[in-house]
Amino acid sequence: MQEYVAAIDQGTTGTRCMVFDHDGQVVAVDYREHRQIFPQPGWVEHDADEIWARTQEVMAGALARAELKPGQLAALGITNQRETVIAWDRRTGRPYHHAIVWQCTRTEPLCRQLIDQRLDPLIRERTGLVIATYFSGPKIRWLLDHVPGLRRDAERGDALVGTIDSWLIWNLTGGPRGGASVIDITNASRTMLLDLRTLKWDEELLDILAIPRCMLPEIRSSSEIYGRVFKQMPWAGVPVAGDLGDQQAALVGQTCFAPGEAKNTYGTGSFLLMNTGERPVFSRSGLLTTVAYGLPSGRTHYALEGSIAVTGAAIQWLRDNLGLIKSAAETEEIASTVEDAGGVYFVPAFSGLFAPHWDMYARGVIVGLTRYVTKAHLVRATLEAICYQSREVLEAMETEAGFSNAQSAGALRVDGGASVNNLLMQMQSDILGKPVVRPVVRETTSLGAAYMAGLAVGYWENLEDLRRNWQIERVFEPAWSEEQRRVGYAGWKKAVERARGWAE
Repeated sequence: MQEYVAAIDQGTTGTRCMVFDHDGQVVAVDYREHRQIFPQPGWVEHDADEIWARTQEVMAGALARAELKPGQLAALGITNQRETVIAWDRRTGRPYHHAIVWQCTRTEPLCRQLIDQRLDPLIRERTGLVIATYFSGPKIRWLLDHVPGLRRDAERGDALVGTIDSWLIWNLTGGPRGGASVIDITNASRTMLLDLRTLKWDEELLDILAIPRCMLPEIRSSSEIYGRVFKQMPWAGVPVAGDLGDQQAALVGQTCFAPGEAKNTYGTGSFLLMNTGERPVFSRSGLLTTVAYGLPSGRTHYALEGSIAVTGAAIQWLRDNLGLIKSAAETEEIASTVEDAGGVYFVPAFSGLFAPHWDMYARGVIVGLTRYVTKAHLVRATLEAICYQSREVLEAMETEAGFSNAQSAGALRVDGGASVNNLLMQMQSDILGKPVVRPVVRETTSLGAAYMAGLAVGYWENLEDLRRNWQIERVFEPAWSEEQRRVGYAGWKKAVERARGWAE
């Protein structure tokens, strides 16, 4: 009997496999980290072969922990760090180069060239995105320009390129032995190559970036059977049936299916998404327009998104680069030993600033230092930075979308690794001045991928089935006065101005 659905969540710092039951409850989980590779300042890479190895390990680990057999799985869903790209040889399965990660800034000269050519209005109108190092299209062009033999192989049909979901699905369904070269519409909408209205690759943009159409994967919905796990793998025969970028998966996992419903995921970066329904809302205030999900029925929902490059990564920086903490879990206890950040603001613009500023020349700054400041103040300032960046994005989003229902204006649904930090969630509520709602299942990214896979094979019947699974674990109510909020936010904005344009 097929009693469960599994999901692979391939994230920026590691890969997780989770198994869920029909109620959306976690049955088992396994996780492995992978290396972060920094060849030059601002450059970030991952080893695609290592990611595939970690994926196979966590699949085996989760099944062992749950004491299940593959025949008990109804379907497998995939969710992934989005704009990260890999190019590989379809004949051998060997990557041509390390994956170029979404955080990487190596495409800044190309992005500047596109901006100087005044292509930003065209790209905004077609794709809902801005010209930025964040997105996949310029990364693909960089690979074609700098990896020997790749363009030649691409033009004769021997090279494939895709986001991490494409890489995993291709390998899962057979790799060189007939693997499916696909990408779902949510990941495709992050490439700077998708026409949001037709949901097809835009030929003009492909020409501008000189990307051969034949190397790109086929665009599919977020919920359908793309293939089955290859016969020589332990999960042989399980349908691979769900695929979403990680932030869209979290939106689905939070069951934000109505226009105006919004969530914030706290991971390596933070990502606010608001469902805008079956029409794209094009932003004039620095937000992104993106595909939220595509259903088996063919219906597509869109979202407004505000992306923050560095939130959880700032905690990692405190741990790995400065040695101020031994683990992310320590931040709550350390920050609780002081009442405030002692006048310190930390703007972690390591890769520039994303929404709503979109300043690729911004760099990280710590301001307000005095001899009074201790390690605890710096840790607390890092947590506050996560909250202030989220407030900037949410304010822009609510203004742009024009929604006034209780879901969007009255509360924020939260998830992701850092949402377990009660102090951080309380600070978020204080800085926003509105309730923050945390669900029972906080790994909503994996849950959303599982939901899409389960819908595709009939494990769940419809969206109402999924809504019934969503349960609240805790609501954080704001405790700050309006004056505290005003003064704190004014200081943050002043600190952001110090960070802007630094590299230029």
